[in-house]
Amino acid sequence: MAKLLDFILYRLPFYFLLPFLYFFDTAFDDTAKSIHSSVPSYPSETVAGLISNAYSNLDTYNILDESIERFVRKWDLAGASIAIAKEGNLVYAKGFGYANKETGEAMQPYHMLRVASVSKLITAVAIMKLVEKGQIELNSKVFGKHGILNEPLYLQYIDSRVEDITVKQLLTHSAGWTTRWGDHLFMHESIARQTGKSLPITSEDIICFALSKRLHFTPGTYSSYNNLGYVILEKVIEHKTGRPYEAFVKDEIFKPLDIYDAFIAQNFDSLRYPLEVRYYEVPESELVPAYDGDQHLFHKSRGGNDITSLGAAGGWVISSVSLLKFILDIDAENEHGIILSKKSRLQMEQVDPGIQPLGWRWISHNGDKGRTGSFAGTSALVLDSKDGFTFVFLTNCSPWNGAKFPFEVSKLMRMATQRVTSWPNLNLFNPESIYPRVNLSVMADFYTLPRNTGLSKSLKEILTENYYSSTREVFYF
Repeated sequence: MAKLLDFILYRLPFYFLLPFLYFFDTAFDDTAKSIHSSVPSYPSETVAGLISNAYSNLDTYNILDESIERFVRKWDLAGASIAIAKEGNLVYAKGFGYANKETGEAMQPYHMLRVASVSKLITAVAIMKLVEKGQIELNSKVFGKHGILNEPLYLQYIDSRVEDITVKQLLTHSAGWTTRWGDHLFMHESIARQTGKSLPITSEDIICFALSKRLHFTPGTYSSYNNLGYVILEKVIEHKTGRPYEAFVKDEIFKPLDIYDAFIAQNFDSLRYPLEVRYYEVPESELVPAYDGDQHLFHKSRGGNDITSLGAAGGWVISSVSLLKFILDIDAENEHGIILSKKSRLQMEQVDPGIQPLGWRWISHNGDKGRTGSFAGTSALVLDSKDGFTFVFLTNCSPWNGAKFPFEVSKLMRMATQRVTSWPNLNLFNPESIYPRVNLSVMADFYTLPRNTGLSKSLKEILTENYYSSTREVFYF
C-alpha cells in the first residue's frame, strides 16, 4: 500500500509531465523558427533584443576591443555602448564597462541610453516626414496670426521679427535665438522667478518666456546653436498632427524600422525604463535641487535637469543598435531607405553658407556627416562617413571636457576601425546571423515576459501593445 501511494504521489505526475515538456520544447522551437522566417530584411525587436556582446567576440576584433577598453579607462567612463556598420551591415555591437555600477550590471548593446542632442536629428526627420505628407512646408511661418502656432498663448511676443521665423530656420538654428544669456532649457529657476510661476515649468512656459524678450538677431541671417528652436518644433509637430510628439515619432519613424526601444526620457533615476542604464557624472559634480522644485538634492542626471522637457531637442533614450539602424536608413545614399524619400534625405544634407544643416551637427566637404550630444551624465556621437563606416558611440557618463568629448571619440573610432585588418562578412541586423547561434536557454530567458504573465501572445505583440498604448506608460520585462 505504501509503495502504491508513493507511486501515485511522486512518480505518476512525472509521467504526465513528460508529454507537456516535449510539447513545450517543440512549440518553443517552432516559435523561434516562425519569428526567424517572418523578418526578411530588417531586424525585429526580438532580434535587436538578442544582440549581446557575445556576437562581437571575434578574434579579428581583438585590436578594436583593446583600443576601446584603453579609451574607457583613460577617460574613466562608467560605460559605453558602440555599434558599427560597414557598407550598411551591422558588423560590431558591444558594450564596455557598466550599465549600472552599483549592481555590477555589464553594458550590453541592447541597453538604452540617453542621446542628448542626437535627438535633434530624429526631430528633423519627423519634420521632413510632415513635409512629404504635405502638412507643412519648410518655409511655413511658425508664429503670428497666420502662423502654425497661432494660439493666443503664442501671440504675446514683443519682437515683430518673430513673425518671420520659418520651420527651416528653427531646424538650422537661424531663427534669432542664441544662448548669450543662458540656455532656455536649463534655466528653469530663473524663468520661474521672472514669470512668477512655480516649478516645474512647462515647455510652453519656456517658449512664452523667450517670446517675451527681443530676438538676439534677425531670423535667417546666421546660425547660433540652441535647444529652444527644436522645442518649438515639437509643438509644430503636435499642432499639425494632433498627436503627442513622442507618439508621432514612434509610429511614423521608429515603427516602420521595427525599433521598439526608443522613448522620451524620464527625469528621476527611479523612473528609468527597463534596460535603461544608470547615469554618472564627474566626482566633483555638485548636487542640485530637483527640477520640479523639490529641495532634496540630486545629481543633474538623476533629477536635477528636466530631460523630459528637452523632448525633441534632447530627450530621447535608445540603444546604440537601434540608433544605428535609424542613421543608416536616412543616409541619402541608401537605396533601400524607407522613412524618407531620397529627395528629402538629400535635402537634409544640403548646407547653405553660414547656416547649419537640418538636424545634423556638421556635414564636411567630403560628405561625412556627424551628430553629437552631451549633457550631465551623457555623451553621444554619431558619424556617417563616406568610407563606408557608420558608427554610434554612447556613454552613460559625462567626462570633464563635456561637449568636446565626442571629438575625442571620433579620433578613437577612426583610428581603431582602420586597425582592423579583416572585417567579417556578417550582418547582425539579419536574423540568419543570429538565430542559428541561439540556444534554448537564451530564448527561454528572452521569453520570460509571456511565460511569467501567463499571456498567450507573442513577444512582438506584447511589446507593440505596450509601446504604442501610451507615450508615457512604463512596462517591465
